[in-house]
Amino acid sequence: MTRFTRQITAGPEDIDELGHVNNAVWVAWIQDVAVAHWNAVAPPEHREAYIWVVTRHEIDYRGNVRAGETVTAETWVQEPPRGARFDRHMRFTGEDGRVRVEAKTTWALIDRQSGRLMRVRDDIAAPFLEA
Repeated sequence: MTRFTRQITAGPEDIDELGHVNNAVWVAWIQDVAVAHWNAVAPPEHREAYIWVVTRHEIDYRGNVRAGETVTAETWVQEPPRGARFDRHMRFTGEDGRVRVEAKTTWALIDRQSGRLMRVRDDIAAPFLEA
């Protein structure tokens, strides 16, 4: 599988009244990292023709992150797609090596022109799966 990583530093705008990254911010980071992976790996013709939408999030919160702390986001697609959908795994690890958040999100492929769901063809999935 093709793993993708990105470092994210929590800013003051990401922090909730409890003093750590808000749950809604984690969801936004999950989407941002997934989209960055798509943009980094998918060929231009696929990025122009298709768009992904989330159909489900499963998130396990294992630790807190405060303003100024950096996490490493890692994402990968472990299994081949099922029809129009596939599951993306995500892990956010703190500078101390401890996992802060783990997630599995289900994404569906949309044809930009028609706006309809479409089956994920092998050539679309291949850059994200292990050879």
